[in-house]
Amino acid sequence: MTDPTQEEREEGADRLYEMLRSRGYLKALALCALIGVPVSLAAFWFLVGLHELEGVLWSDLPEALGYETPPWWWPLPLLTIAGAVVGVTAARLYGGGGHVPAEGLKVGGASHRALPGVVLAAFASLPFGAVLGPEAPLIALGGGLAVLAGRLARAPETPRSTALLGAAGSASAISAIFGNPLIGGVLLIEIAGVAGPQLVAVMLPALLSSGIGYLVFTGFGRWTGLNTGSLSLNLSSQAPRLDAGDVLWSFLLAVAIGAVVHGVFAVARPVAAFVSAQLPARSAACALAAGGCAALYTLITDRTPVEVASSGQATMSELAADPHAWSVGALVAVLAFKTAAYVLSLGALRGGPVFPALFLGAAAGVLCAPLPGLGVVPGMAAGMAATAAAVLRLPVSSSILVVLLLGSAEMIPVVILAAVTALVAVELLHAPRRAAKR
Repeated sequence: MTDPTQEEREEGADRLYEMLRSRGYLKALALCALIGVPVSLAAFWFLVGLHELEGVLWSDLPEALGYETPPWWWPLPLLTIAGAVVGVTAARLYGGGGHVPAEGLKVGGASHRALPGVVLAAFASLPFGAVLGPEAPLIALGGGLAVLAGRLARAPETPRSTALLGAAGSASAISAIFGNPLIGGVLLIEIAGVAGPQLVAVMLPALLSSGIGYLVFTGFGRWTGLNTGSLSLNLSSQAPRLDAGDVLWSFLLAVAIGAVVHGVFAVARPVAAFVSAQLPARSAACALAAGGCAALYTLITDRTPVEVASSGQATMSELAADPHAWSVGALVAVLAFKTAAYVLSLGALRGGPVFPALFLGAAAGVLCAPLPGLGVVPGMAAGMAATAAAVLRLPVSSSILVVLLLGSAEMIPVVILAAVTALVAVELLHAPRRAAKR
């Protein structure tokens, strides 16, 4: 690829200037700002509903039945119900309950007609123990609502305006779940894969709605006192200064994680194909098998099955706050059983692939922390960056996300190294499959 000439840069700047001063684009920008408020409120209550239902199913109900923590068999009926409902939703409702998470995180093609199925599948999957996160349903919810709002406002419907509204709505919906409004805009930009003037044109509505969405989330959350849950870490120790050992082990850890993530999705895609051939029976069977992973984990370790049968969001915070509470055996067990349940959930249920990947990366980092020259914080930083980049295939978004989670700039070199290394490893392993399709 050759660098653009000065003339080409000036032409691009002129096109951007004309775009920004056009009435149509300014109207779209204003509409995106207005849409950010109702979309964020809808996303807020969506996440509150998921959080509250999860608390009822995994805390309140077991306590009402006399259990201090969910017993080993608890995930089996819940995830069987989840698989059956998702199977019926995928077979009967428009949009199939959202895209299959084994295909990765996707944006675009926002449709308000798919919203009932997306919401139903998310509520059937996530609170019931699916090893998935809420980011994919939020992207679909935000994009679909934004397009619907644009239609109700009688805004001109063109492929370009629909894409802008969908990106802005999605960014607004996910702005707070990742703990920072910046990541919402960056994630949507990088997924969109646009460049030049188009990049800025998409960036402004996405960032604007993302910032507004975050304000709505934080302000409305404080006012109501309700909790939606968001990714945040409270590290047990300060970030140390990096040395050669941190860099070396981070590189090796990222290579290994890239290979494992490639294997996870290589298995999850056939699982998704197997499930789609006979819904809802096979989705229920695979979900039951995911519950069996959580049950076996509890029987072996005597720890709560929630550590396997969940997105990993809350468990990751606990792991970061007190990593020494986890023995080597517990870390190995949670990595093994949660990875297996993750594969099954990616193929059979509905949700996003990011949250469980971050937990698995953090757990792998803590497990490897005793290696000579490594430490807990660099290990977690490298593990999370590697899994995020390997799953998302978005190195910039992954690096920003992990740096914001850590709340420290000290780990930026390790984060970037791990993200780039894992992405390269996944792409190299994926190349033969891509060539075979041709």
